[in-house]
Amino acid sequence: MLRLLVASALAALAVAGVLSPAAAAETTQLLPGVTYETGVQFTPHGPVALHIVRGPRPVGLYRLQPVLSNDSVVLRETVSAMQRRLTTQATSVGVNGDFFSLADGRPSGILLRDGVLATPPNSSRSSTGITLDGLLDVRKVRFLGTWRGTGQRRALNFLNKAPGTNGMSLFTSDWGTATPRIAGSFAVTLAPFSAATPNADLLAPVTATSQNGRVALGPGTAVLVARGAAAAKLQAEAQPGTTITLRLILQPEWATVADAIGGGPVLVRDGAPVYRSNEAFTTSQLVPRGPRSAVGQRADGSVLLVTTDGRQPGYSVGMTNFELALALVRLGAVRGMALDGGGSSTLAFEGTVLNSPSDGKERAISTALMLQYYGVYAPPPTEAVVSPNGDGIAEVQSLSFKVVRPSTVTVTLTAPDRTVAAQESGGREPGTYEVAFPPIPPLPPPPPEGEPAPEPVEPLPPAEGRWTFTVTSIDDQGLSSTATQRFAVNSTLGFLRVSPSRLLLPPSGRNASIQWTQARVARVKVTVETTEGILVRTVVNQKLEPGQQTVSWNGRANWGKQVGGGRYVVKVTATNEFGAVTLSQPLSVRRIAKG
Repeated sequence: MLRLLVASALAALAVAGVLSPAAAAETTQLLPGVTYETGVQFTPHGPVALHIVRGPRPVGLYRLQPVLSNDSVVLRETVSAMQRRLTTQATSVGVNGDFFSLADGRPSGILLRDGVLATPPNSSRSSTGITLDGLLDVRKVRFLGTWRGTGQRRALNFLNKAPGTNGMSLFTSDWGTATPRIAGSFAVTLAPFSAATPNADLLAPVTATSQNGRVALGPGTAVLVARGAAAAKLQAEAQPGTTITLRLILQPEWATVADAIGGGPVLVRDGAPVYRSNEAFTTSQLVPRGPRSAVGQRADGSVLLVTTDGRQPGYSVGMTNFELALALVRLGAVRGMALDGGGSSTLAFEGTVLNSPSDGKERAISTALMLQYYGVYAPPPTEAVVSPNGDGIAEVQSLSFKVVRPSTVTVTLTAPDRTVAAQESGGREPGTYEVAFPPIPPLPPPPPEGEPAPEPVEPLPPAEGRWTFTVTSIDDQGLSSTATQRFAVNSTLGFLRVSPSRLLLPPSGRNASIQWTQARVARVKVTVETTEGILVRTVVNQKLEPGQQTVSWNGRANWGKQVGGGRYVVKVTATNEFGAVTLSQPLSVRRIAKG
């Protein structure tokens, strides 16, 4: 529903700008302070579809956080599946993350979560760190590792990656359930192992040794695996009972960075687009136009998540890497970095993909970058206009809200006359809660002893007009948030019928009859549109009285000619003091050749 709503708002962009005021697409609010917009930029190379999420500085109720697929370095998962998996922990909008190995899903660069290192940085490419006060730090970061048993301090070459011929690697539980099977290897199990925290001495005792096989990686354990000369040193200096001292060094230290993700190259530095980043990327990765994703930050700390679709001629050809940098600067970014692109480029909200991935479907990837919200969230009502008139269309409204922390919540339904129709307060554990509409009347007081209980009170028909659904919350950390959704009740139109459902145009056909029931006076507009929403004919546009209404359409467009064969949509929209309500019915047209 959200994707269809946003897609209908596509608007053209000036060649020299991104979402210029004259061509800006309609903005959709996803969360308090978080918006999504999309538009098409027409260029000499073809159209470019751009998707933009703007969010506040990620502090307080917001956090910009990398997500690891399936919580495992060597598994892959779609962005939307990650969001659904984490929905009880936060409400998320996000993009794909780092480049990764198609063979095993391992990210190409750093993944740091809550101060714990899952994969080290690629020193020849940029990484993006998120500081504790919500600022992006885009730079090249280097990894150095050491270990020490009964001998001297020695090199630790890799983290969560198979060691080389004479190398040493540390595997943590972020890797998966067990280390890979490595021929000619020697391994020691470390337990208990607290966490792979950078730039600190990590002490853990050796509890077991093994050779050549897979070693289990449970929570609170780690495994050192070595080959060749390094294996001989490990076997000699790390027997069971030995305490191993590890150090995972990041240079620069990044002391205030709690989360980080790899990718690259850098796109924006000090508010200027970067043309030549001098990073380890090939011309074929940077120059061709294609799908791309990026993260940026404005001077006020607000964040940008940007995805451009590509490799879809006629819809979107995509961007070069430098064009993406220019787009970020036009959006106000003062710093920014590219993420993985191509078929991986995905933007999703709460498990719904918002862009059009070039593979034709969403690709399973290794990491994602999510803007997460921890306040109360109320999804859009199932019906923007509810019409309880018995015709079976938009009869029932569904309202709900979600909290991800223990919270004190107040739910309020405000009627069109601005009176409070229903209100309820109380504690809520994390979860999703349904809210009844129409509001359920309060239970009557219990009768005196010996008298029969009163009959249950049925909800009254809801007042027509614009309703407001508001949820306020104070969570267990003392942070307050509010979610508001609005919808209308309008039963002006009902029982739309288009006959015949297949219109055969003259000479052997007849007109289409469009009938509906109208409950009150309204200005009514009857249109015929293509399935893509292009107006073909305005049949009626006038004030009509209540009652049964009938108009006809002769199969001709506004410019007088008969329309071509195909599928169309008949729409009837009534506007009055209660707002606007629309009913629609499909209609197919077939042209009959003269005999």
